[in-house]
Amino acid sequence: MKHKRYEKIGEDLYFGQLRNGLNVNVVTKPGFRLSYAVFATNYGGAHRRFSLGGKMHDTPAGVAHFLEHKMFDMPDGDNALSVLSANGAQPNAFTSNAVTAYYFDSTEHFFENLRVLLSFVSVPYFTDESVQKERGIISQEIGMIEDNPEWQVYKNLIGLLYRSSPARVPVAGSVESIAGITAQTLYDCHKAFYTPGNMCLTVVGDVDPQEGLRLAREVLPAGSGPAIPRDYGEEEDLTPHEKEKTVRMEVSMPTFLLGFKCAPVGDGPEQMRQNLIGELACDVLMGESSPLYARLYSEGLINGSFGYSFDILPGAAYVYAGGDSNDPRAVKAAILAETERLLKDGIDADYWIQLQRANFGSTLKSLNSFESVAMSAVEGCFHGYDPFQFPEFYESISRQDLLDFIRKNICEDRAALSAIYPKEEPSPCAL
Repeated sequence: MKHKRYEKIGEDLYFGQLRNGLNVNVVTKPGFRLSYAVFATNYGGAHRRFSLGGKMHDTPAGVAHFLEHKMFDMPDGDNALSVLSANGAQPNAFTSNAVTAYYFDSTEHFFENLRVLLSFVSVPYFTDESVQKERGIISQEIGMIEDNPEWQVYKNLIGLLYRSSPARVPVAGSVESIAGITAQTLYDCHKAFYTPGNMCLTVVGDVDPQEGLRLAREVLPAGSGPAIPRDYGEEEDLTPHEKEKTVRMEVSMPTFLLGFKCAPVGDGPEQMRQNLIGELACDVLMGESSPLYARLYSEGLINGSFGYSFDILPGAAYVYAGGDSNDPRAVKAAILAETERLLKDGIDADYWIQLQRANFGSTLKSLNSFESVAMSAVEGCFHGYDPFQFPEFYESISRQDLLDFIRKNICEDRAALSAIYPKEEPSPCAL
């Protein structure tokens, strides 16, 4: 394995690629009892349409998430979650638009648990009966989240921003879409995407890097699997599909999300740089230390629930901000007005230095989380950049970069507003 020392952040990375194409990263943490492992595939909710064997496949929404649920089943009738837990590990998994990841942490029997992780993820086992049972469980989960106002306001926002992008479709799919998922569907998608060449193993802890590499070589298939072209549909223009949607639910006060549609961001180092620029631009515009935040808070237009983010998805990117507010449209108007002020007056130099230091410190602090370190390595592996070079990326970003981002993206032409209001009180009956 190769070794790289990051002097600016005090981290050591050992990395290599097996002949089967699997990328292996080990971030060593001497002196720590806890170790963490994540085995991830470059496959998520957005990868519904793909080419395999010269044939284009259109799969139902929710397959990646459904597959994640079923991967813990083992041919001997056991369940990998139970096996890992019984051996002192804390296992779990998640599916996003771009990634499915299986992980655990443990203070003992680490490599025994790693063998279990690599084994069950690489060898699928489904039956028609077990798939049917899981369909009922996932349908219940979908029903529960559909009644969640925070989920609804986000789902509605994505539907406003995009016409046909896979970003519109929830990762879990719908009750209707998962009805079309069979055991064969799951086997086909596992064959396509759960191949060493499409996966990454990252370990964080006081472990022997060579042992992790040796175990992966021993357990996993020798072949890498074919490259899988993905189709995200026709590239959309940057005008939202619709501008506003309001619904009424059982909420105590209105909640909202304001979104701004951004141009998709490609892979490579520029993705990481653009991600940092987007985050910093949101901070300078709407962060807790910004003039806008102070004004909105003092006027009672926002409260502690207010938050924001810049998200990059396969074939899509957007800024969103929101929380509870009695007047979402007034918050939108204030954000757009503050944008105009910033573009006119620029970013205060002292504020910029303060912001840089705070963001860099927050990123540096995230290295204390083994999970954060591991997932950063996975994202970097799949998207072609080195996440541990963030000090250099921060140094390359200027105030003008932030203003350019704001000018291009935070404007009325890119904006869409999703809001949920309390249900109207029924009119009193006439006596």
